[in-house]
Amino acid sequence: MNLDPSYVYVMTNKPRGTLYIGVTADLVRRASEHKQLIGRAFTARYNLDKLVWFEKFEQIELAIQREANLKRWYRQWKIQLIEQTNPQWRDLFEDICPTSVEA
Repeated sequence: MNLDPSYVYVMTNKPRGTLYIGVTADLVRRASEHKQLIGRAFTARYNLDKLVWFEKFEQIELAIQREANLKRWYRQWKIQLIEQTNPQWRDLFEDICPTSVEA
C-alpha cells in the first residue's frame, strides 16, 4: 500500500466545457503538462488546460477508485461537483503553484 499523497483532478477548456478526469501523484507537474498540452492526445485535442477541481488522497488506491467512480458519473453531477467549490470555474493552478505565472 502506497502512502504518498495522490490526487484526482478535473481539467477543462472553459466553464462547463469538455471535462477530463485524471489521477496523479504530482498534481503540479501533471497540471503543468496539461497546460503545455503534453501527455494525452485527448487533452491536447480539446485544449484542456485549466485545472478546475482536485481532491487529495493519502493512498493512490483510493484516488484510483475515486477517479473510476467519477468517470461513471453523469456529466451534470461532475459539473455540480466542480461548482460546489469553484463556482467561477477559476483555473486553480495558481493556487497549487503560486510562484508560477503560467506553465
